[in-house]
Amino acid sequence: METTHQSSDQDRPAADQRRRELLEAADRVVLRDGPQASMNAIAAEAGITKPILYRHFGDKGGLYRALAKRHTDALLASLRVAVDAPADRRERVEATLDAYLAAIEARPQVYRFLMHPAEDAHQPEAGFDVGRHSAPLLRRLGEELAKVIHERVDLGPDGEQLARVWGHGMVGMMHAAGDWWLGERPCSRAQLVTSLTDLLWGRLFEVPDREDGPGF
Repeated sequence: METTHQSSDQDRPAADQRRRELLEAADRVVLRDGPQASMNAIAAEAGITKPILYRHFGDKGGLYRALAKRHTDALLASLRVAVDAPADRRERVEATLDAYLAAIEARPQVYRFLMHPAEDAHQPEAGFDVGRHSAPLLRRLGEELAKVIHERVDLGPDGEQLARVWGHGMVGMMHAAGDWWLGERPCSRAQLVTSLTDLLWGRLFEVPDREDGPGF
């Protein structure tokens, strides 16, 4: 029994490495095909059969969740760097908005895969419900941003609840405005960042930083 457990522990790094390799193959296909990326194409890119891909991720929903976590983790890391930059509050708000917009601008096909369904109704996987999976992704971003706001801004007795309202509101704004901007490109990214910051620059400017932690 102990030997089996030790063998399982030894196999885990190899399995984790294989999973990372498959996600990298999926990334390459998504960068090429966007929302049209299929399990068949990803399996072919990885040099495996589709049943082996299913063994690792279950179905396209499982693969989607793994890719979403991978890219959300990277986005959250860049947002935290922007928030904690040595600059005044408005500059950090602008940097946070710009970090999100820069991420979707740099990899638009990945963004479309994560946020928009395939449009070809003849594809067997076109019925994949992206909205059902993208909603948790946006909620996670909202909760993480809420934590950052609560840690850095003194919002009073109901601060935690207000921070969650603001966190989810800001993510909703970034998502909606970014989606529209990525599709139409009506202005530069810098202009959009300035305009969104102006919209936010109401009560957020007036409340004090916390005395016991880093300011926002």
